[in-house]
Amino acid sequence: MSDIILRPEIVQTPRGAQDFGIIEKPLTLFERLYNQVWLRKVFLIVVLIILWELYARHLDNELLVPTFTATITAWWEGVSSGVLPDRAWASLQVLAIGFSTGVALAGILTVLAITTRIGTDFLETMTAMFNPLPAIALLPLALIWFGLGIGSLVFVLVHSVLWAVALNTHAGFRGVSQTLRMVGRNYGLSGLPLVLKILIPAAFPSILAGLKIGWAFAWRTLIAAELVFGVASGKGGLGWYIFESKNQLDIPEVFAGLLTIIMIGLLVENVVFRTIENRTVRRWGMQN
Repeated sequence: MSDIILRPEIVQTPRGAQDFGIIEKPLTLFERLYNQVWLRKVFLIVVLIILWELYARHLDNELLVPTFTATITAWWEGVSSGVLPDRAWASLQVLAIGFSTGVALAGILTVLAITTRIGTDFLETMTAMFNPLPAIALLPLALIWFGLGIGSLVFVLVHSVLWAVALNTHAGFRGVSQTLRMVGRNYGLSGLPLVLKILIPAAFPSILAGLKIGWAFAWRTLIAAELVFGVASGKGGLGWYIFESKNQLDIPEVFAGLLTIIMIGLLVENVVFRTIENRTVRRWGMQN
C-alpha cells in the first residue's frame, strides 16, 4: 500500500505572459482616426470638393460649373449681406408649418387606422391613390384654391409629408409583436393609451424613418415650388433666390443657393435626427 501514488485533482502549470501572445494591442493613430464617423464623412466631403474644384478649373466655364472657391465667395457675400439668411429663414418657416401639419395629420390617420377597420381601409386606399402622386403636380390646383401665397406652399408640403409618414408609421405599428400588444392589454390599455405607451415606442424606428423621408420630400418640394412661383407674401425663399440668380446669369450665386440647401439638409440629418436617434432607438437598444 505504501507504493500507491496519489494523483492531484488539479494540475497547475505556471505560464508567463509570453505564452499567451498579444492580448491587447493599442490602436494606431490611423485606426483611431478611422473609427471616428464624423471624420470619415468630412474626408468624403473634402474629396468631393477637390474633385469639384479640379473639374471646374478643367472645364473653365463659369456659366456651366463655377469653381468651389467662386461658389464659396458668392455664398459668403450672400451671408454677409443678409440675403441668404433671410431667404433661408423664409423657406424654413414655411417648411415648419407644412411639415408639422403633415405629421399631425399622419398621426391622426394612423391612430384611426390602427384602432378601427374603416380607418385601415381609408388609409390604405388614400395612400395607394396619393402617395405616387408628385406633390409639385398639385401646385396648379393649389394656386387656384389658395392663391399666390404661403397657403399654396403649405398645401403641397402637407401632401408630400402626409403619406410617407403615415405609411411608415402604419407599417411600424403593424410590425409590433402580439406579445407587446398583449402586455399592454394586460395592463388595461386600449385605444389611444395603447398607441401612446406601447405601439409608438415599439415602432419608433419606423416612425423616425418616416419622419426622415417626409422631411426630405418636404424640403425638395418646397424648393421646387419656390422655383415655380417663389414669392409668398412678398418674400421669396431659397428657391426664388436660385431662380433670380439664374435669370441674372450669376451661376456662382445659383450654386451658393444650392450649397445652402445642402448645408441645411446635412444639419437637419446629422444634428436634429441624429440627436433624436441617439436619445431614443439607440439608447433603447433597438438599433445598432
